[in-house]
Amino acid sequence: MTQKVNIGLVQMSCTDDKGKNLEKAIAKIKSAAAKGAQIICLQELFTSLYFCDVEDYDHFLLAESIPGPSSNHLSELAKELNVVIIASLFEKRTQGIYHNTTAVLDADGTYLGKYRKMHIPDDPGFYEKFYFTPGDLGYKVFKTKFATIGVLICWDQWYPEAARITSLMGAEILFYPTAIGWAHTQNETTNTEQYNAWQTIQRSHAIANGVHVVSVNRVGNEAGVNFWGGSFISNPFGTILHQASHKEEEVIVQEIDLAKTDSYRTHWPFLRDRRIDSYQPITKRYLDEE
Repeated sequence: MTQKVNIGLVQMSCTDDKGKNLEKAIAKIKSAAAKGAQIICLQELFTSLYFCDVEDYDHFLLAESIPGPSSNHLSELAKELNVVIIASLFEKRTQGIYHNTTAVLDADGTYLGKYRKMHIPDDPGFYEKFYFTPGDLGYKVFKTKFATIGVLICWDQWYPEAARITSLMGAEILFYPTAIGWAHTQNETTNTEQYNAWQTIQRSHAIANGVHVVSVNRVGNEAGVNFWGGSFISNPFGTILHQASHKEEEVIVQEIDLAKTDSYRTHWPFLRDRRIDSYQPITKRYLDEE
């Protein structure tokens, strides 16, 4: 028995014009839908440049409520096209509280809810702690028309705990809207190592949990960073079904078979053999020797 779903990825560059970025994303969503996509994922913070390269209070003006203008517009589009849309937005929750948030819109236009990024980085060129309050909704799954999906965001990619919990909640596919790139000062060896680590950790989540993983990144040069694209889809055993280029905008539509989860989990029964009675130490920051 197959459970086929067509996954759409929108990998694009952005400008400092929020309205034009939204228009571009809408055009590319329509292109993906025309190619048969049923669930379409946009990259992290797709309505703007990646503004976290500096600490600038003016950037808070980019934020909006969720539901709000962008999610409402995309909700109408989802209904029109009969597609699920995963939209990563800068959320203004209230005065002085902002989140890095993804809204999920079902194929009938219904707003299914939001996921707020749990792990917030703070590195040179990625000053997200200045802007984003850590997520407080916990890990989430969304029962869409075509599949039960889990959404995590960028820095969440590096944490197996996030992927495990979301999978245990019933996610059939893990989606990762992303904004990550190479500093212009880096050499090619460092660039290759970083991309390979980024992809490998996500493929490992697919293998460990027996689910498809979809990662969507941006491209383009912004503030000393070359966003490395490389968006990809992995099957539940880590095989790359499609990988985008590192430089070009792309609209990808890839068929996946959700029935593969049962097959891989049966033949490689990692979930069966978990020793949940032994995992309490994972809740500690570090196990110091006494």
